[in-house]
Amino acid sequence: MAKESEQAIAAVVAALHFDKDGLISAIAQQFDTGEVLMLAWMSREAVEATLRTGEVCYWSRSRAALWRKGERSGQTQRLVELRFDCDQDCLLLQVDQTGVACHTGRRSCFFTALRGGELKEIAPVEVDPGTLYRDGA
Repeated sequence: MAKESEQAIAAVVAALHFDKDGLISAIAQQFDTGEVLMLAWMSREAVEATLRTGEVCYWSRSRAALWRKGERSGQTQRLVELRFDCDQDCLLLQVDQTGVACHTGRRSCFFTALRGGELKEIAPVEVDPGTLYRDGA
């Protein structure tokens, strides 16, 4: 995705409905396979930064700070297309994921399923989380 103009960025942000904390949920989906990778939160600033750079940026609720996906792990997300739902209160980010998306070292955060009445892990750890994060977080 090309970096967006300031006019386009302003139009997107004005159209969105952020919650009382100034956040909007964002689902990241691999653009070419449709695989759902993760759900995170974005602030206005995160949306703006993502559209300015083409690299996905989220809001970390635990750190109360902007968080560029992959800044510590190298497992980045390049924005291909930004979409939002009919209520304008949820984003769908079509991304090109480099490496794994989940902090557990799995490709997707959605690795637990209810199958046959039991919870099953359906995706293996691909990368040891200890090698992704130098400080263990």
